[in-house]
Amino acid sequence: MVDGVLARFLLTGQCAVVTGGGSGIGRATALLLAEAGARVAVLDRTSEGATAVAAEIIAAGGVASSHAADVSDEAALEAAFEAVVAAHGRIDILVNNAGIAVRKPATELALEEWNRVISVNMTGMFLAARLAARHMLAGGRPGAIVNTASIMGLSGGLYPNVAYQTSKGGVVNMTRALALEWAPQIRVNAVAPTFVNTKLIAGLMGNPQTVAAIEAATPNGRIAEPEEIASAILFLAGPAAAMITGVILPVDGGYLAR
Repeated sequence: MVDGVLARFLLTGQCAVVTGGGSGIGRATALLLAEAGARVAVLDRTSEGATAVAAEIIAAGGVASSHAADVSDEAALEAAFEAVVAAHGRIDILVNNAGIAVRKPATELALEEWNRVISVNMTGMFLAARLAARHMLAGGRPGAIVNTASIMGLSGGLYPNVAYQTSKGGVVNMTRALALEWAPQIRVNAVAPTFVNTKLIAGLMGNPQTVAAIEAATPNGRIAEPEEIASAILFLAGPAAAMITGVILPVDGGYLAR
């Protein structure tokens, strides 16, 4: 009976691409998907992080490859996906996780900063989803895409971060639109994390008052760890979620319930 339950969370034989896989949520997800049996293609903007995470997976007995590409660079991203298919023969899962933030008041945010956030967080996510879907649809096998949205895409947030909040709001509706377009072959869902203990919020974590404010706004009373987001991604990517598509799953300790 236990084996039957666990099988619903296994990804044996599947190939999973994880963008932004060199650190934070991406790293935790790549490690967890590999533990669940997937062959993992770790994709990051620079080769160092991707190579290090792939090496961790291989050292633990898993199968992994590393690929460097800026997700906002269409040609580089396409080349990376072709390299994934050459290495693993298929793409079954995409964890669309790469993202950046420029945390400034809107009146001080430069246009080039706005454009960079949108190009990575929203356009880059579309490009990766489109590439993955082309391979999935051509292969004729079921596929799963899990986008990393944010509670900031479903709320106004706690701090000025308008480009990030706008981009994640776009990810929320992109997820729904693609889920409808690509059903029933490809399931498209998203996680919406709260503040997570990664380098993306390192600038906030150095201020005890800010940390206290975040904890006070979170009913569970703490900041999330990357592994907690990865667990939700594993669920949405795997067979246990076979009837779930077009869903935005908050992993937020109750933040959005207020």
